[in-house]
Amino acid sequence: MGWYGYDDSEGQGQAGGLLTMRGSPPGKRYLDGEGAAPHLNSTSSCRRSRLSSPVTATATINTVFFVCFLFLLSLSSAVVSATPVSFSKSDFSNMTIMATRFTPEVMLSAPRRSAAVPNSNGTLALYTVSTYSFEEHKRKSEMRLLTIANGQSTVLVEGGAATEPDWVGEEEFVWLESKGEKGESELRWGDVKGNKGTVKVFEGPVGGLKVREVKPGNWVVGFTVVVTPEGKMYNPVTEEKGLSSGRVYEGLFVRHWDSWGSENRNSIWVGVLRRDEKGFKVEGVVDALRGSGLSSPVPPFGGTGDFDVGPGGLVFVAKDPGLDPAVYTKTDLYHVSLEDLAKGGVRPRVVETKGLEGYSQAPVWSNDGKKIAFTRMRSKQYESDKTRIMVVKDLNELKAEEFYATEDGEGGWDARPETILWSADDKTLYVTAEHRASNLIYQLPSSPSEAGKKLPSVVTTTDGSVSDVRLLGASVSPNSPVAGRLFVTSTSLIDNSCYSIVNPSKNTFNIVSSNSKLGKSFGLAPSSIGDITFKGAGNYDVQALVMKPSNFDPKKKYPLCFLIHGGPQGAWGNSWSTRWNPAVFAEQGYVVVSPNPTGSTGYGMALQNGIKGDWGGKPYNDLVNAFEYIQDNMDYVDTDRAVALGASYGGYMVNWIQGQPLGRKFKALVCHDGVFSTSNQWSTEELFFPIHDFEGTIYDNKQGYEKWDPANHLKEWATPELIIHSELDYRLPVTEGLAAFNVLQAKKVPSKLLVFPDENHWVLKPENSLVWHREVLGWINKYSGIEAENGTHVQAKAGAVKREVEERERQERESFANLVSQLAL
Repeated sequence: MGWYGYDDSEGQGQAGGLLTMRGSPPGKRYLDGEGAAPHLNSTSSCRRSRLSSPVTATATINTVFFVCFLFLLSLSSAVVSATPVSFSKSDFSNMTIMATRFTPEVMLSAPRRSAAVPNSNGTLALYTVSTYSFEEHKRKSEMRLLTIANGQSTVLVEGGAATEPDWVGEEEFVWLESKGEKGESELRWGDVKGNKGTVKVFEGPVGGLKVREVKPGNWVVGFTVVVTPEGKMYNPVTEEKGLSSGRVYEGLFVRHWDSWGSENRNSIWVGVLRRDEKGFKVEGVVDALRGSGLSSPVPPFGGTGDFDVGPGGLVFVAKDPGLDPAVYTKTDLYHVSLEDLAKGGVRPRVVETKGLEGYSQAPVWSNDGKKIAFTRMRSKQYESDKTRIMVVKDLNELKAEEFYATEDGEGGWDARPETILWSADDKTLYVTAEHRASNLIYQLPSSPSEAGKKLPSVVTTTDGSVSDVRLLGASVSPNSPVAGRLFVTSTSLIDNSCYSIVNPSKNTFNIVSSNSKLGKSFGLAPSSIGDITFKGAGNYDVQALVMKPSNFDPKKKYPLCFLIHGGPQGAWGNSWSTRWNPAVFAEQGYVVVSPNPTGSTGYGMALQNGIKGDWGGKPYNDLVNAFEYIQDNMDYVDTDRAVALGASYGGYMVNWIQGQPLGRKFKALVCHDGVFSTSNQWSTEELFFPIHDFEGTIYDNKQGYEKWDPANHLKEWATPELIIHSELDYRLPVTEGLAAFNVLQAKKVPSKLLVFPDENHWVLKPENSLVWHREVLGWINKYSGIEAENGTHVQAKAGAVKREVEERERQERESFANLVSQLAL
């Protein structure tokens, strides 16, 4: 189950997964890392151009800077063969690559940038970038310095070990760095002139670095670690291995996401960073959660978004220790002052949120260190419930006040805010929230009473989806040219990283740096992106995103590629992904349609909540209506050559479609980590998910699980299907994929099974991802007819290889015959 989408930054801290991830508040933890802390013990939408923003963007592109790398690997398979590329070579980080065709290799080898962190005067920003080489079969990474005025960047630290940079001055910064074979970590410092030094060496993995100045030359610093029951920092490299591999459990949550449970826990350590004659040093590092019975960040996706440090101390979210974490989502917000941390043995105090018992998320201190903003859900068994903005004004009472509260408890703003940023004067909050396939920035007064006078207003940004927002010029005077501006990191369907400066007061923005020259370096353009709207199964509209090939000709007909998202409380949107990237499919020669049916986020809670207890009902009928709309209204789409693909809940829907009339309208299906039988869903780890979506436990509401079970319709399965599953997927165990494949094979339905022993619910390793794309594209291209259209070269090459093999066999046979003759046997 995950029933979701994915992580797309692979440790870079970059947002960009297409789908909401189940169990990863606030609504979304992005991935490729997206807030994830890979070292922690847990273990850790393609978005369309803005469809209905109340304001019109006025973009002034000052400077566009593109960093890229790699001589692409030539492959024998035509469906994923490397595209000719032109480049100018200088060094790794300044190679400009221009793809003549967007292929999986181009996508997977393109640089992946983290969110950029500006310094306090708004002149410079820090970020990391990584690139994978299919020639060398390894990843190369750098930490870089961006000059905001002109978009140019320079290398600060080479090597893949540097992560999570943050400023401790206008020209000085700190970062974390892993230290090779012994699993140690270092807190390092450096400056823009090239000076570097070690602040502190840790005996194990460290992540989630946060730094906040509390006095000139003094910063409170927080970071995340895994600790043993004895309170020692856990190091998996030096861990003593027992003679037996047996595990014994006496409670729920024996495994989570992709790892088995252990006695270790996540913790937050806090210390004081100070200047000294050699640079910087950290003193007085304490385990802030020691003796509390609490664990934070919250596995499996928790990271820096689960805590914040400042003059007022530490605030963090943690599971309620009185409730079973497998059955309940409840996470509370806790506070502990610096003074109490210094005393030791003081239990963190819980923040009161009357009437709200779900996930607490995204805590952040105000700039004056006297208030805390965060979000909270109401239900303690609904992981995708609506988040509400909360504020704590009095640190003595710790009672939170809700924004847009209503008497019925539903809340006056029909959106799910995710991250929160205070303005420099603490009078305004900037929050991100999903809206019709885009992730937008909204602004509102920081006082609930003032905010209640009108709903939040949209801040104009680039097309696509915002993944990170920072204050630009946090320490400058109100008269500074950068005062009140925001530094925004975003992605889109055609661009995997864009940095821009946003002026909320004037609703304008300037692009500082685009990783792909706004898609041009990938051979992609905004003109390829569109959308359709059609009637759903009830009295509501449903939107679907549409992506066309870059060489689209309206006079031609293109086979339909029908993508079904996971979640199920998720959505396709205008954001980048290296997993389900519509452009990869479109550039094969498809028109890609990605519907957001009942259950989708970003279209109001009524549409999202409509899937509860109705998995194969309204969502399926919405998809039927989508197919019929395409058939009747999109003349350039060939629905007679249609293919459908989905992952997680999307994989469930693929298997459900197999047993329904819609299944006969597709030439081929692809199911990634999907559901074979809903009656098996108690083999998952986060049991609150099926309890909510199937309206009860399996023993109290067995009929609710059986009603929409794909396994009840196996006699109708007849469409060729590719099954993909990973052995470390503990959300949806690999037996779900094996069962579906076994049925298809036994019924003699053309089918294929692809298994990854070393992947979880997502396929993240570049070499595995390339195989994934090769198999998926090969499968759908075969049945849609695209392979036949492009097959002359493939057949010729295959014929040449066959003749070569036959000639080699003939020579060996002749040689063997000569030897036998000589032996005179």
